[in-house]
Amino acid sequence: MIVSKRQRLLEMIQGLKKPLVPLVAWEFAIVVCYQVLHWTWLGISALPLGAFGTAISIVVGFRNSSAYGRWWEARTLWGAIVNRSRTLARQVLTTMSAATPAEQKEITAVQRELVLHQVAYVHALRQQLRGLDPVPVVAPLIPEEDRAEMARDKNVALRIQTRMSEMLVEARRRGWLDELQWQAIDNSLSALMDAQGGAERIKNTPMPKQFDFFPRLFVDIYCVILPLGMVASLGWFTPLGSTLVGFMFLALERIGRDLEDPFENTIHDVSMTAIATTIEINLRQLLGEAELPAPAKPVDGVLW
Repeated sequence: MIVSKRQRLLEMIQGLKKPLVPLVAWEFAIVVCYQVLHWTWLGISALPLGAFGTAISIVVGFRNSSAYGRWWEARTLWGAIVNRSRTLARQVLTTMSAATPAEQKEITAVQRELVLHQVAYVHALRQQLRGLDPVPVVAPLIPEEDRAEMARDKNVALRIQTRMSEMLVEARRRGWLDELQWQAIDNSLSALMDAQGGAERIKNTPMPKQFDFFPRLFVDIYCVILPLGMVASLGWFTPLGSTLVGFMFLALERIGRDLEDPFENTIHDVSMTAIATTIEINLRQLLGEAELPAPAKPVDGVLW
């Protein structure tokens, strides 16, 4: 996620270089043909550029609104994961009680393991959503005997949650949790799974192809006819005017494409690494640990 407040004009121009270069070449070709070769028929001043521009801006704006809706829903889901992770850790650490004093040490070990499994869960989920291998990240957080099994699983985050559920069922069987306490913790696990399912839905369901194809097609057509409608009045200055207008439309269209996939491991992602690190810091503090990971910081204006 880009968090820098400074202008990123050069980066944007760099990203639009592929469509801008042929556009500028086309505009200069039109000007040369009109001014030097006197192909005056190229100057179509009657083109309703204003009406076309307004219609296209509405289409692009609607598409960008839909893309931002996907990005914001992704961020909201990760906000829910933050809250539910804290709630789960609090419930685990405050509701488990020993049936006998001799079991207290064992309960403390189980509580720690459950909280570290939740830390592993959020890191595994953000790796999976970005299409990266979660095993190297979560391996230090889970017992060695569970690593081989998780390495074979296609959904490591789900496997971690299943293991946590098994541990809680065992705690309930041994009398460390009563029925209401177990149900409250299980509800927190279910809410986490709901958030994971929502994130996976966004990841696995692309924007409709019409939303990708037609706005870009309309913008390209508009950029092609722009110099034809301007050359008669602007002459040699046509590339200046049409490039500026074309750049604005191309930039707006690009914004939607950047935001529509918030889990693609790009600078436009939801900052899942920073969120997962914040969760880890919070949960390790609840465990009473003093050595905590450093909060994630922006790199070149981007918070991952």
